[in-house]
Amino acid sequence: MSIPPAAPTIHGKLVDKQSRCEHWHGPLDVIALKLKCCNKYYTCYECHNELESHPISKYNIAEPHVNLIVCGVCNHEMSFDSYASELKCPRCSAPFNPGCKLHYDMYFYKGDK
Repeated sequence: MSIPPAAPTIHGKLVDKQSRCEHWHGPLDVIALKLKCCNKYYTCYECHNELESHPISKYNIAEPHVNLIVCGVCNHEMSFDSYASELKCPRCSAPFNPGCKLHYDMYFYKGDK
């Protein structure tokens, strides 16, 4: 019998167990994003900036096989492409906030840098 992998730790000023935080806590705010600087999943850049002493370093979303998003409902980790393709979790179908696309540049870049 194999042991299932541990759920990823979600960092931030959490207000519930589905990754909502003090800054973003609407019904669709159920993801956390991995930041390259600390290799941690954070609920939002504001939580990161308030809790860490270093600036944000971003992942390149052109790397399709790197898990950068975690669903706060079921803890499923996914690539940026998997997350952005449908704006719902591929495992549990929890809908994601479509407004998050306005902030992608706070977390990720695409191409050479």
